[in-house]
Amino acid sequence: MTFDRLLVANRGEIACRVMRTAKALGLGTVAVHSAIDARARHVRQADLAVDLGGAKPADSYLAGERIIAAALATGAQAIHPGYGFLSENAAFAEAVTAAGLVFVGPPAAAIRAMGSKSAAKALMTDAGVPLVPGYHGEDQSLATFRDAAARIGYPVLLKATAGGGGKGMKIVKREADLAEGLASAQREALSAFGDARMLVEKYVLQPRHVEIQVFADRHGHCLYLNERDCSIQRRHQKVIEEAPAPGLTPELRRAMGEAAVQAAQAIGYVGAGTVEFLLDARGDFFFMEMNTRLQVEHPVTEAITGLDLVAWQLRVAAGEALPLTQAQVPLHGHAIEVRLYAEDTDQGFLPASGTLQLYREPTPGPGRRVDSGVEEGDEVSPFYDPMLAKLIAWGDSREQARQRLLAMLMETAVGGFATNLPFLQRLLAHPAFAAAELDTGFIERHRDALLPAPGELTDVFWTLAAQAWLATLAAAADPTSPWASRQGWRLGGPPQIALRLACRGEVRAVALPGSAAVERNGDRLHWQAEGIRQSARLYRRGQTLFLEWQDHFEAVTWADPLAEVARQADAGGLTAPMNASVVAVPVAVGDAVEAGAPLVVLEAMKMEHSIRAPRAGVVAALFCSPGQLVAEGTALVELEESAP
Repeated sequence: MTFDRLLVANRGEIACRVMRTAKALGLGTVAVHSAIDARARHVRQADLAVDLGGAKPADSYLAGERIIAAALATGAQAIHPGYGFLSENAAFAEAVTAAGLVFVGPPAAAIRAMGSKSAAKALMTDAGVPLVPGYHGEDQSLATFRDAAARIGYPVLLKATAGGGGKGMKIVKREADLAEGLASAQREALSAFGDARMLVEKYVLQPRHVEIQVFADRHGHCLYLNERDCSIQRRHQKVIEEAPAPGLTPELRRAMGEAAVQAAQAIGYVGAGTVEFLLDARGDFFFMEMNTRLQVEHPVTEAITGLDLVAWQLRVAAGEALPLTQAQVPLHGHAIEVRLYAEDTDQGFLPASGTLQLYREPTPGPGRRVDSGVEEGDEVSPFYDPMLAKLIAWGDSREQARQRLLAMLMETAVGGFATNLPFLQRLLAHPAFAAAELDTGFIERHRDALLPAPGELTDVFWTLAAQAWLATLAAAADPTSPWASRQGWRLGGPPQIALRLACRGEVRAVALPGSAAVERNGDRLHWQAEGIRQSARLYRRGQTLFLEWQDHFEAVTWADPLAEVARQADAGGLTAPMNASVVAVPVAVGDAVEAGAPLVVLEAMKMEHSIRAPRAGVVAALFCSPGQLVAEGTALVELEESAP
């Protein structure tokens, strides 16, 4: 290779994953990090680390000059951008090259050609690739978008021309919502990519999202490494990816693969890239975009081909030729990947943040892979993408991979904030997913089954929680101490133990008989119910007990009566649903607003979230301003009822 030390200009699981291959190839590794990522896993894993300062991406992972300076200062001769952040920034790629460093990615010209969705659409038009009807022009006025949307027909999809990952993307179902949707998408795009330009397309109903992995070297060779189906999405972001795409014929795979290679060759592409298509039920496919980087879902391609795509990236960047021809590309079995997110699925997939009090990954092994960027005790910040880890399973068949991945999810334990773990379990277990009935509307179509209302904390739960609390308390206590006894002895009455516990904001006093009805064996609690022996996992972390209940890990704490305070009556206050920064406050004190009107716009995990009026009223008070950081539960607005 032409370099022996690699700087990874990213964070989280992708930084850890790139470093893993770099170390296997004998390369030294350098991490960069923001001020709040100083103890992050990717930093601990690297040989050297450089503090970029700041917290927000613009002050750290998007600070290209600082990253290049870090590479020069540490003797790194190459920079791998990962995905997101600067991975598709042509100016950064040029600056890396100008500094005498190797950019592990395509030429800046190729990034620029495909980095603008509008320019990419024009290229595909010239190449004869079918496109979804839309407007991809330079005029960014509201009037132009309104005319284009009327011509295309609602619903339409607004997309950032320089974006990806669902950022700067909004579905608009009617003309009345276009102005607000466009403004919000432009703000998201500017924040995430530094570019507010948008395009608008017809929103295709019930499409499949099928993408082709392409690879090219500097010697004129380009091939495709089969395809992936990424149709299971929420908020335009992928949740489950699999390879190969179920139901694709060899002829359709070849047609899509050859179209993807043609697109890559047309722009002089080098390295790993992905060409994304919409596929309808008739087998017609439409070009969507090309991602000029490694994709989040690349592990499923690695699983069915047996190849290390990061190793290919590094070798191609060092000037080597591709090691295979198209005819030699393997396709063995089936692989499925899920993305484990810090998010509250019960609250519209709002991102979550906080301390990762509990984190247990499934054990890797044959057909089982975990790519993660966190460890127990880490702080998950609201400033970055909420993905914690990726779980990948491979099998000889799709069903074997599905069952294996479902088992991996059942072994995973996360506590400290909400995650999508139970949601992923329901997705994998759903009969329609098992039958490969896939399209981008899957989650919405099966919403009732996938997103049920939270189950009630029954008397059985509280009794079990109290028994579990005593079991963990006794295990942690000095065995010679009288407090280690759970006999509940009392003078003149039957033995009894009373506990006051809290969970989900509810407090319950639980009385237990003196003799224990449960048995603890390591991380499992066993008990008898209606003649059936049952078990659940439990983990004690400090003063919090995480108890498995109906596929969730419920956080149970001791409720100190002296610390309880009366709750304030609802006076119309609206609070922040997560840790976030305020990006806009479109109302003023005294404004009369209708139900559903946006009051405050928040940004968390690179996505915007609007706090809307639950009813018509008058803004009585504002407790926030643009640029302010707010914690979950912080009062933002007070809304009074309108005068009759």
